[in-house]
Order: sequence, then C-alpha cells, then structure tokens
Amino acid sequence: MDDIANDISSTIGRRIHAERVMRDWSLAEVAERSGVSKAMLSTIERGMTSPTATLLVRIAAAFGMTLSTLIARAELQGGGLLREADQPAWRDPDTGYVRRHLSPASDMPLELVKVHLPAGARVSLPAASYAFIKQQIWLIAGRLEFTEGDVVHRLEPGDCLALGAPSDCTFHALEAGADYLVALVRG
Repeated sequence: MDDIANDISSTIGRRIHAERVMRDWSLAEVAERSGVSKAMLSTIERGMTSPTATLLVRIAAAFGMTLSTLIARAELQGGGLLREADQPAWRDPDTGYVRRHLSPASDMPLELVKVHLPAGARVSLPAASYAFIKQQIWLIAGRLEFTEGDVVHRLEPGDCLALGAPSDCTFHALEAGADYLVALVRG
C-alpha cells in the first residue's frame, strides 16, 4: 500500500473506531450490524488494510450514515470553503473507483461527491446504503450503466438521474470509464 493510501486508510480506520467508541459499541456489535467480520473491522480500525467501497458502505450504514459522511468525518476539519487540494479523495483498492468529497464540512444536509469509475469497473451497493439519503447522479463524461433494483438506466454525458426508493444498486462504467457527480441529501 502506498503512503497516501496508507494515510487515508489510517484516517478512516481512526474515524470508524471513534464512531464505535462514541456509541459504546463493541467490535462484535458493529460486526453484527454491518455484516463485516470482527477481524476485518479490527484490521480496518488499525489502518492495516485499505477497505473496499462495499465494506465501507456496510460499516457506514451500521452507524446510520452515508459513505460520504463517514469519509467527510474522517478527513474534513470544517469551514465554509473546501479547496480542491484539500478535498479528500479515496480509491477503492478492488475497482480503482475514486471518490472525491467536494462539500465543506457543515450542518447542511447536502453533500456533493465526484466519482471516477474506470472502464469496465462495477461497484455494487446494498439498499441499506441508500436508507438515509436521497440522491441524484449527473454524468459528466463517459457512459454509465446504473442498475437500480430491477431497472437498468443507461446514462450519457449530461444525463441526470434521481434515484427512487432504496434498492440494491450497481454502477458499471462502460468503454471509456465514467466521471459523475453525486448530489445527496441526508435525512
């Protein structure tokens, strides 16, 4: 693991540990709520591994938050302006999926996230990851096939999709990959 990935993994691990301690939950309780093993949770908390998007979504959902919120709490210090150089970016080690948190830390329920999904990559997220949010996806570049439950949406640049009720979803970047903006509202 390179130094940057190691630093981000350590920061995320410390945040997961802090969220667990604030709730006075044991590793076993987080494991039960998230479906992630105690051994994996311990490894993540210690920053010994770079967790995948799927694992982080399950852990965040166990805490009643989105992946964006978990990453933001791990990386952001507050303030109304978040410069591009300070926007936390996280890379999924399995798919190469890169997620950049654009929104400054605030009490505002809106979050903006820019995602790059490499060509051919697929990221599947369970319905539980959408339980606390409403979101729209705006495709900036490339082509994206987005499966929402049983419905497949094929997005072209400029298309914007408002997600419906929480369901299992899969993002699939076609030929050239996909760059897209996710606007989500908590609550």
